[in-house]
Amino acid sequence: MQLEVGKIYEGKVTGITKFGAFVELEKGTTGMVHISEIANTYVNEIKDHIQEGQQVKVKVLSLGEGGKISLSIKKAQPAPEKKPFNGTGRPAAAGQRREGGRPAPSADRQGGDKRPRRPMSERPAPVDFAKNPPPEFEVRTTSDDANFEDMMARFKASSEERISDLKHVTENKRRSSSRRK
Repeated sequence: MQLEVGKIYEGKVTGITKFGAFVELEKGTTGMVHISEIANTYVNEIKDHIQEGQQVKVKVLSLGEGGKISLSIKKAQPAPEKKPFNGTGRPAAAGQRREGGRPAPSADRQGGDKRPRRPMSERPAPVDFAKNPPPEFEVRTTSDDANFEDMMARFKASSEERISDLKHVTENKRRSSSRRK
């Protein structure tokens, strides 16, 4: 029998390891199901989900070099039903829908922001900082070398002040912690 990627076959579990299970599809044709492809839930112990000798349906994921066959049990099963969400990150209650098919907001919003939102017409317009930067971030461009030297001198002076302030604070913290002992 020629295996095809994407097709579902039935096989027998012949071995279980800590990283997956080996499934024999036909005499002499064995593939491996990685632990992440065993079930739709978290799998800590493979033996909790399948046993050796068990007949399982598997989907062929890939046919690799050297005859390696990658299989999946969870993709051979029908997809689990997804629950509708109500926009808060939690599943919506049954029948809880807005017009247009969108989920209705939860009446008992836990933890979320409970303040009423302002209508768009009352919200302030967004500020484009590229066009109107705040004064402290304003970029001054000059072509005069003397102005650049002045700017560099001011920058050095202010950075040296900041560094000396930081050193002063950290030295005081070190001294005060040694006195507490």
